[in-house]
Amino acid sequence: MNQAARERTSRQWKPAYFALYESGELAHRAQTAAAMLGDCYLCGWRCGIDRGVELGPCRTGEQALVATAYVHYGEEKPLTIGGGSGAIFFANCDLRCQFCQTARWNIQGSGRPVTASQLAGLMIDLQSKGAVNINFVTPTHVVPQILAALLDAIKGGLHVPLVWNSGGYDSLEALALLDGIIDIYLPDMKYSDVSLGARLSAVHEYPAVNHAAVSEMYRQVGHLTVDEQDRARRGVLVRHLVMPGQQANTEGVLRWIAEFLGPDTYLSLMDQYRPAYRAFANEELAHAMTLGEYAEARQLADTLGLTRLDDSLTL
Repeated sequence: MNQAARERTSRQWKPAYFALYESGELAHRAQTAAAMLGDCYLCGWRCGIDRGVELGPCRTGEQALVATAYVHYGEEKPLTIGGGSGAIFFANCDLRCQFCQTARWNIQGSGRPVTASQLAGLMIDLQSKGAVNINFVTPTHVVPQILAALLDAIKGGLHVPLVWNSGGYDSLEALALLDGIIDIYLPDMKYSDVSLGARLSAVHEYPAVNHAAVSEMYRQVGHLTVDEQDRARRGVLVRHLVMPGQQANTEGVLRWIAEFLGPDTYLSLMDQYRPAYRAFANEELAHAMTLGEYAEARQLADTLGLTRLDDSLTL
């Protein structure tokens, strides 16, 4: 790990959210977020729907749905060193990826409704099991519910960093609510081609929304920093899934990262694409990525100076 990216922490280190909790700002943010459910602009759809009355693209009303929660050891290394990542997977999603590997949760909405106190209890339970962070997975549409639960969780003794693990289709309004609360952003950068995003994930203007969101995440927390054990403490980790036959899309994503975020970006260049959900009925998605395609993506990253790569590979 680059020494410049290593943060020497002390026993007094605290996650970012403590300052806002102690000042009362976190409670204010939770109230502001709850009011946004009446005119929702949390994701790139910007639907403006009153979620107490009807369901928008996220298919989620006023209560969050949790699909599953467990200590996850398969995330990027800085997130799992020392005890695993406390992953809470929320049902439903603002994307409709035709290759979704968790479609029963994210597309079909399989999950159980939870109250703020129940969600807080999940955070505390994961921490008690040794999780070194709390990892909110597919969380964009439930920002208000998470902030309400966080107030209870802090009262209950939560003290580990928070990870925002999103599809990268977050609105700037949502991210403004999270400023000073989230320690580690883990966004996808799926598409550099707007038509590909529309075709494969049924979203409009993905690159523009994604670039704005990732830029704001970076403004808030900067490049990834770690402690003496190489555990993530603060910063952005960018994920990009290399897909079969989409070398130009990958090139567009990596060139944007190199130009706008720079060579110190921690990049998870993911190799685990497998056909799933509706991919088998789509000729361009129905086959696995090859070793050669992935090697080409790694070589391009190296050529662009993106050498701070996660090496938690599955191929």
